[in-house]
Amino acid sequence: MLVAAAHSPLGPAPPCRRGAPPAAALRTTPKALAAILNSRVIACLRAQDGETAMQAAHAAVRGGVSVLEIVMSTPGALEVIDDLCRSYPSLTFGVGTVLNADNAREAIRAGAQFLMSPGTVMEILNDLEESEVLYIPGVLTPTEVISASNAGAKVVKVYPVSVMGGEVYMLALKKPFPFLSMVASQGISINAIKGYLEAGASAVVLSDAIFDKELMRGRKFDEISELANQATLQASQSRK
Repeated sequence: MLVAAAHSPLGPAPPCRRGAPPAAALRTTPKALAAILNSRVIACLRAQDGETAMQAAHAAVRGGVSVLEIVMSTPGALEVIDDLCRSYPSLTFGVGTVLNADNAREAIRAGAQFLMSPGTVMEILNDLEESEVLYIPGVLTPTEVISASNAGAKVVKVYPVSVMGGEVYMLALKKPFPFLSMVASQGISINAIKGYLEAGASAVVLSDAIFDKELMRGRKFDEISELANQATLQASQSRK
């Protein structure tokens, strides 16, 4: 088990958390999900080294990003999460590309408030069903959406959305599931944010659109801040 409903084997909650909310609240809208629904943008950071990841993450926050995930394979990813949680306790940070229960345990210990996977890891989904840590499983087909929803998922990540038709596919997949929040992920540009939100996505995951590979290699963090600012403005202007 990752997290027990009443007593977690992981010890005291990490710095980002201020005590567990009641179980009834957890079954409605967890804090991390509320933050994602409000932000409508999840910045997804992967980097070649921990120092670049740290500076890029802080640059994105300076640009207005309030929800940020660090990909698990990034060197020093968990140290970056710990630093962000301590530096910005009011913001929301998570770990992406969580592939197994061991990854999940490590991320939770570092203070992650949400976990994301490219597919659905049922062990994680089941064990975190009533936890304050939000799990966002990856789905691609209606069958996968039904499976994740029936297992207790409060939100799913549609991945890889752009190779399936982008906004058109998002619109088609969302239609039978109006009750379930969906996050669109993969290959989304800043200019496409409005289209995805109008197609039914509750939020979008932006990776290279904010953390441009050339800017990352050149360590041009001010320009990364500017892209983050553009993304958050686009999401804000797209609110219904």
